[in-house]
Amino acid sequence: MRRQVLSILVENTSGVLSHVSGLFSRRGYNIDSFSAGVTTDTRFTRMTIVTSGDEEILEQIEKQVAKLEDVVDIKILPPENSVVRELMIVKVSTKNASGVGSVFSLKEMVMDSFHGKFVDHTPDSVVVEITGNTYKLDQFLENLSADGYEILELARTGLTGLNRGSDDVVMID
Repeated sequence: MRRQVLSILVENTSGVLSHVSGLFSRRGYNIDSFSAGVTTDTRFTRMTIVTSGDEEILEQIEKQVAKLEDVVDIKILPPENSVVRELMIVKVSTKNASGVGSVFSLKEMVMDSFHGKFVDHTPDSVVVEITGNTYKLDQFLENLSADGYEILELARTGLTGLNRGSDDVVMID
């Protein structure tokens, strides 16, 4: 089973999300991660979908998505030739944060090791923002747990990304 990241340029029309997600559900394909947002040209939206399967299933997914009426372009984002990121916001308890699990230690881990930032701070919790690849975000969560921090809430955006370079840029008039 292999994981694949698809960058899909679609027309920015109502129902396009339903068409794409409907294709996945009708055929029994799984969406591991999904993100979408308008591009610099408001006529189009870029969707980034992470899915997994064997080679045959992944090839079928790409072909089926490309056939959808609203799809303008579809690209596979290979790890070695793309930039892929995800945003994670984590609310961490500061109750009983003393010694190793202190707020100072947390801030040091967030800023120095993971290049994140505190975006909110109350007497009993902090909200941390981290951006990076999936491995980096998972590693941050493992470090929090290993250091005894309690995660109160967690939100992740799903991956978004682009291929490196300008060779495959699609220009639409």
